[in-house]
Amino acid sequence: MYDLIIIGGGPAGIAAGIYAARKKMSTLLITDGLGGQSVVSAEIQNWIGTPSISGFDLAKNLEGHLRAQKGIEIVDDDRVMAVQKKEDGSFSLATKNAKTYETKYILLVSGSSRKKLGVPGEAAFEGKGVVYCSICDAPLFGEKTVAVVGGGNSALESVIDLLPYASKIYLMIRSEILKGDPITQEKIKNEPKVEIVWNAVVQGVEGKDLVTGITYQNVKSGEIKELPLDGVFVEIGLLPNSDFVKDLVDRDAYGAVKVDAKTQATSCPGIWAAGDVSDVLYKQNNISAGDAIKAVLNIYDQFKR
Repeated sequence: MYDLIIIGGGPAGIAAGIYAARKKMSTLLITDGLGGQSVVSAEIQNWIGTPSISGFDLAKNLEGHLRAQKGIEIVDDDRVMAVQKKEDGSFSLATKNAKTYETKYILLVSGSSRKKLGVPGEAAFEGKGVVYCSICDAPLFGEKTVAVVGGGNSALESVIDLLPYASKIYLMIRSEILKGDPITQEKIKNEPKVEIVWNAVVQGVEGKDLVTGITYQNVKSGEIKELPLDGVFVEIGLLPNSDFVKDLVDRDAYGAVKVDAKTQATSCPGIWAAGDVSDVLYKQNNISAGDAIKAVLNIYDQFKR
């Protein structure tokens, strides 16, 4: 019986593990890979205290800090598939590798998965011109030509993030309707470096060592066109990794786990959540780590009682 099991190994999970170890709670961290989504980023310029670092190096630094702690166990090749609450208020967790663990408290930091285009070339050029975070990666595309794929708020915000950097921005919309905030829409429509491509569905990503362009289809005419580019920002939504607790905690319409902003507690006593799996407004590494630390401190307050 552990005091705490942390589910997830991104910046939130690692920050939580470090704090839990320092509080001397018996803690297990379960993940199918340490580092989180940013591991594929070629360069990160907004991790506080570090002007520039690759996603790979950031992940290694975080992992090294975690493994330097005493009193924490790490399982980095497994995934929690089911959680059951027992009559005494504790929890039983079942994993993909057919392991079972028991704990008094749970911290969900299982993150989210970016919705992918699912087209040829996307996976091959991820981190080589195909990116999923404009706040993280927009500065890398100074004086470059890029496309933003999506028509909602996240896509519009990506265009705004890119305006100070990119020389040309194509906004690829699969319909004839922008769904984002009207004020942001007007700003984008009046920006000379932005061109909206309506009725466009991306068919593939082209490149050599890096992205060189995309092919897309006009859904009205059926015509296939090529567009030379240096980068593709995919902004078609996030899928919180929360299905395995859907019967235990309240979630919003998108599957994000609802939390108390002061404590990160969920609707289920004994379960806390932080990072991209939660309904936090901004999905950022720094915020995820801070919220996870907040959660551990609140868990420790319960633990001491």
